Amino acid sequence: MAGSSHRITLGPLVAAIDQGTSSTRFLVFNSKTAELLSHHQVEIKQSFPKEGWVEEDPKEILQSVYECMERTCEKLMQHNIDISNIKAIGVTNQRETTLVWDKETGEPLYNAIGTEIRLQILPSSASVSSVWLDLRTQSTVERLINKTPGRNKNHLRHKTGLPISTYFSAVKLRWLMDNVSEVHEAVMSHRAMFGTVDSWLIWCLTGGKSGGVHCTDVTNASRTMLFNIHTMNWDPELCKYFGIPMEILPRVRSSSEIYGLMKSGALSGIPISGCLGDQSAALVGQMCFKDGQAKNTYGTGCFLLRNTGSKPVMSDHGLLTTVAYKLGRDKPACYALEGSVAIAGAVVRWLQDNLGIIGSSEELEKLAASVGTSYGCYFVPAFSGLYAPYWEPSARGIICGLTQFTNKSHVAFAALEAVCFQTREILDAMNQDSGIPLNQLQVDGGMTSNRLLMQLQADILCIPVVKPSMPETTALGAAMAAGAAEGVSVWSLNPEDLSEVTSEKFEPQINPEESEFRYARWKKAVEKSKNWETTQPFESGQGKCSRCHVNFS
Repeated sequence: MAGSSHRITLGPLVAAIDQGTSSTRFLVFNSKTAELLSHHQVEIKQSFPKEGWVEEDPKEILQSVYECMERTCEKLMQHNIDISNIKAIGVTNQRETTLVWDKETGEPLYNAIGTEIRLQILPSSASVSSVWLDLRTQSTVERLINKTPGRNKNHLRHKTGLPISTYFSAVKLRWLMDNVSEVHEAVMSHRAMFGTVDSWLIWCLTGGKSGGVHCTDVTNASRTMLFNIHTMNWDPELCKYFGIPMEILPRVRSSSEIYGLMKSGALSGIPISGCLGDQSAALVGQMCFKDGQAKNTYGTGCFLLRNTGSKPVMSDHGLLTTVAYKLGRDKPACYALEGSVAIAGAVVRWLQDNLGIIGSSEELEKLAASVGTSYGCYFVPAFSGLYAPYWEPSARGIICGLTQFTNKSHVAFAALEAVCFQTREILDAMNQDSGIPLNQLQVDGGMTSNRLLMQLQADILCIPVVKPSMPETTALGAAMAAGAAEGVSVWSLNPEDLSEVTSEKFEPQINPEESEFRYARWKKAVEKSKNWETTQPFESGQGKCSRCHVNFS
């Protein structure tokens, strides 16, 4: 290790904890240039105690954060960078994972109940389904919907911006209170604390049972179904509807303020001063601060967020209304419309694992580029129905427009186009809901390394697609919020002060008429995929196939 006299001075540094569904990372940025200086990643074990259940150990999550911090600090010191220059820490997390712990012992009362959209591929039957994990709360959801007037899943949307769904935290918390005796007893004896992963980490890192700060930020709170996105507070009526005592909830804070100080480890004494749910953090990291700006994160699925400014926009197209950020105690909250594409990167895995036409995701780009066209072939990957903006659970995947000339390269090209067409459908819905057409799309996530995909996206949207050269936009957003907090103030979020992030811009290369023609054909293919699956039980002799449940009569 180098002596302090040889250490490099870079000016103020800001760190971010990025706690995702499968890994934890700790990253350190230069606040003046937004350059990533060092990071470390630790994988997190997910357990599946029953089919459709997904859990993680809260103590393992916490330990992984400490490990990432220590390893990153070691790497910085090996590069002669003084860790005393780290002035603040931000937190970003997968938003709906739900935890309950005992405030007196500091011990979790159950595993963290996770959630993500995932493509399940069952090689034995070569079947594919996209499921919302965790599914244990389905009966809880049905019970809650049944007590609404007209059994309406959107009964609470006017306050929450969300439908009643297995996806959001209140439903999981209700399940824990109903099914885990330790949670029920702790709630009854006023010892329970509830939170999403950000709350658990901030409470533990700021002292835990010895004075830890129990808080969350507005973006994570807005995904619980207990938070009123208009009053920006926990809502007594929503809490009563779910039967959840308000005393167990964390205090809601802005996304950028000092929550507390680190109590142990190499970074003891440093303020934790930024907190954003992962999709909001990516929106901030992409610097989408203006009404109408949008980002798309390409992973297994796609997450599109569009800044709608200081007023929440309620969607007529099945999109979610969520809090984008509130960057300071006295700053206004900004809202976003959110839409997700269920099958994006997952279609690559399906081509690889189920059809065997590619050996890797890199191979898909080469195969598709070798023909440069789908030759009229369209692929609708509705493996378990169509999501936003259609919400057609009876749809199924189709590949159509095949001719004698079609080969696997054309199917590969059609698969990439499918990701782009689905993104356009969400953005069209956002344009209609907000009344403002988008003029460029910021992109991030694993699939953005596919240059052909990015070019196709620009061609199909008829607007430029902008990809930052530094891919860690989610962690960057959390670091920006932390560095900008009052009392830290090492990262200015004024537009004129933001360092120009180097990026690559993909401009549309085909004329709008061709783009519209291809999009119209895609829409036609989508119509063909609808009403495919029926829910009637199989009856022998009724002209119905017992294997695929399709009527032939």
